[in-house]
Amino acid sequence: MTNVTMKVNGKSVSGEVEGRTLLVEFLREKLQLTGTHVGCDTSQCGACVVHVNGDAVKACTMLAGEAEGAEVKTIEGMANADGSLGVIQAAFQEHHGLQCGFCTPGMVMSAADLLDKNANPSETEIREYLEGNICRCTGYHNIVKAIQAAASEMNTVAAE
Repeated sequence: MTNVTMKVNGKSVSGEVEGRTLLVEFLREKLQLTGTHVGCDTSQCGACVVHVNGDAVKACTMLAGEAEGAEVKTIEGMANADGSLGVIQAAFQEHHGLQCGFCTPGMVMSAADLLDKNANPSETEIREYLEGNICRCTGYHNIVKAIQAAASEMNTVAAE
């Protein structure tokens, strides 16, 4: 057993883990942050995407010990300080970018990573960026629309 300490959604956390404990397991089981989903256990679906030190990472492919000292952001950390939906989350809701919701946390986290890197992505760039995220319900059209709407709103706020 090893003790790990990291900052998750702005709060310092620590816990004892086995060396083989995945980051997604630590988040869900030790910290009770169940918004990060486990879909495939093989890094194919993207439901487990979180940000580690500002980069999107599939939490099913990273050991909790590898996140020692890291800044981790989960879907729970995407809400506004008052608990209301963040810009990207609200855009997914408004533009029907979700159906069953299983892929949504990973999609939102991937979208946030994309918009951090490219404030005004084209439809093609969005679709290419989401290649590591699988949605079995929406057909992606409304997810793309939601990300475009979030980009537009974020750019408007930044210009003010």
